[in-house]
Amino acid sequence: MLWIKSFHIIFMVTWFAGLFYLPRLFVYHAMCEDATGKERFKIMERKLYYGIMTPGAILTIVFGVWLWLGYGFSGNWLYLKLALVLLLVVYHYYCGRYVKAFKLDNNLHGHVFFRWFNEFPVLVLFAVVMLVVFKPTLF
Repeated sequence: MLWIKSFHIIFMVTWFAGLFYLPRLFVYHAMCEDATGKERFKIMERKLYYGIMTPGAILTIVFGVWLWLGYGFSGNWLYLKLALVLLLVVYHYYCGRYVKAFKLDNNLHGHVFFRWFNEFPVLVLFAVVMLVVFKPTLF
């Protein structure tokens, strides 16, 4: 089971790296004014989202479920953690929508919006780590 944990951590770090970096690319893309730069950001965003983030997300979830089934974790803290993971999946989905909006030159948000959007996964990661480390008794 140690190898499953190792792969889970590797893919989770990969996914979070993308969740942290892609919105930062959105900030720079929203500020960009030249056509060459905008095209460069479109390529970077597409490759990051489809080539790194999405496979990382899928494999994180697969190995997480595998660990859950193998160890049989239980407790209300786990359900809260799973709800936070679901929130990250929704966040991931919205990142994909913004990738498509930028691709079509149809982005409606400015760089300030994306600066705030970029902070969400940090808060979720903090909450998930606290839940896993302390496994609080909820309810």
